[in-house]
Amino acid sequence: MPFSETIAVNVVLGITGGIAAYKTPDLVRRLREGGAEVQIVMTASAEEFVTGTALQAVSGRPIRSNLWDKEAEAAMSHIELARWADVVLIAPATAEVMARIVSGAAPDLLTTICLATEAPIALAPAMNHVMWNNPATQANRELLEERGIQILGPGVGSQACGETGAGRMLDPETIAAAVLSLTGSRGEGLLKGLKLVVTAGPTHEPIDPVRYITNHSSGKMGFAMASAAAAQGANVILVSGPVRLADPPGVEVVQVESAKEMYAATHKFIGDADIFIATAAVADYRPVTVADQKIKKKSATMNLELERCPDILASVTSLESPPFTVGFAAETERVIEYARGKLQKKNLDMIVANRVGSDCGFNRDDNAATVLWNNGEKTFPIASKACLARDLIELTAERFYAVRGSGTQPRLTIISNSD
Repeated sequence: MPFSETIAVNVVLGITGGIAAYKTPDLVRRLREGGAEVQIVMTASAEEFVTGTALQAVSGRPIRSNLWDKEAEAAMSHIELARWADVVLIAPATAEVMARIVSGAAPDLLTTICLATEAPIALAPAMNHVMWNNPATQANRELLEERGIQILGPGVGSQACGETGAGRMLDPETIAAAVLSLTGSRGEGLLKGLKLVVTAGPTHEPIDPVRYITNHSSGKMGFAMASAAAAQGANVILVSGPVRLADPPGVEVVQVESAKEMYAATHKFIGDADIFIATAAVADYRPVTVADQKIKKKSATMNLELERCPDILASVTSLESPPFTVGFAAETERVIEYARGKLQKKNLDMIVANRVGSDCGFNRDDNAATVLWNNGEKTFPIASKACLARDLIELTAERFYAVRGSGTQPRLTIISNSD
């Protein structure tokens, strides 16, 4: 199978007047890392939060902001940009710009481009949590989604006003990965037409109605893998444990809580799947019994009896006709040694090894990895998880065809307990 070079993707990035605009230089950098050409269009209020000078420096293109720029509009620039764009992204997207797009109003260059383009449009909302939860804003969100506009987020957390709730703009890496997945921006559809099941995030193993056992997995690596696979043309089902991440565009998401639920969901969809990517950090143990009521504090110590959770990796690799299998080894020490042992013990075709700890791996936007297979290895330096995921998907496809041959229909499994 031929592998193409990176194909440039044209992104019109609209920046509106929200405090989250300060994140946009980083967003531009991550889009360009992913192979995008970025043309920034700013509203007048956006210029109060971030300078055009900084944005021009990171984008490498003049900033556009004025619908009435005589020189630019002599060439019908708003139409030109609308046709140039492979995707239009507005980040941050304020409540006002959402309302304008819903109503079809076009008083400025950015909203005019939204009316004139046939490219996919994505909005990354950012506003006070009360504004986001206002019935008018929620009605606008529903209408935008009904019209096919992707709503990325918002996230939940502390806000500039000092309050906490839904309304934070998603982090730049997550937005960039989602936008690039809308375009299929790299490769030639290496997974086109294939069904792919991905598991991601942690699991929660209940102790009582208010407590559970879990781990530090954020699900970011698994979501990035799902996005990268979708960008390569796969039909992706993402079985996710409890995370605070926006659903990747074009991916069917199935929410689960426990290892038992993740096992059941995986086997519900795996029967006709060509590819299985299990990036979830599934709990190894769970409580033998779950209390019906909250356990009260009665003594200085408490014993909790645990039993093994179902082994999703073993259940897949023991199938009668096992697929090409890639494992992940997330370790705190002796990473390569333990990964090689797992490669042999689990009878894997490939394994992706990465270190996790307080300074790397879990709950971060970047990662590094070494991929091992029999008689070969490849190291990927630290990069955003979105970029790393795209490289891993491409390497997996390359190794698959090297082993199985270019004339075969792939059945490919990626197993991981990485974040």
